[in-house]
Amino acid sequence: MSKPNTLSISVQYASKAKILPTRQQFRRWVSVALEQDVQIALRIVDELEGRALNLSYRNKNYATNVLTFVYDDVNPLYGDVVICAPVVARESKEQSKDLLAHYAHLTVHAALHLQGYDHDTKRDAEKMETLETALMLKLRYPAPYLIR
Repeated sequence: MSKPNTLSISVQYASKAKILPTRQQFRRWVSVALEQDVQIALRIVDELEGRALNLSYRNKNYATNVLTFVYDDVNPLYGDVVICAPVVARESKEQSKDLLAHYAHLTVHAALHLQGYDHDTKRDAEKMETLETALMLKLRYPAPYLIR
């Protein structure tokens, strides 16, 4: 019997949003997606910091919902995840999704990116979306890619 993967997670709240997931929720959402040992810092930011990071690292002058940074391809895997609270709230409303379900999906999505999953090709996107959907259903949230 194999040992479970270990997770070391630090959650930093740098947002003034009134409704944010708890550390325990973030831990649960990352844990469900683990395929290897991971050490992660997860930072929740407001639009100004989200825009600055996206501009600095992706050369895109807008705040995006989530950014994932992988530092080492070793075990345990080290990385940072930045989630922009105002963007998540806006998307949740626009897409008629429960706010916590959207946070859960973006957290799972980032955890998979951290572990090497990507969606640059149609085949990779289908693989990643299928896994994300299975993990969200396991967490008892709706499938994230349903068109409403």
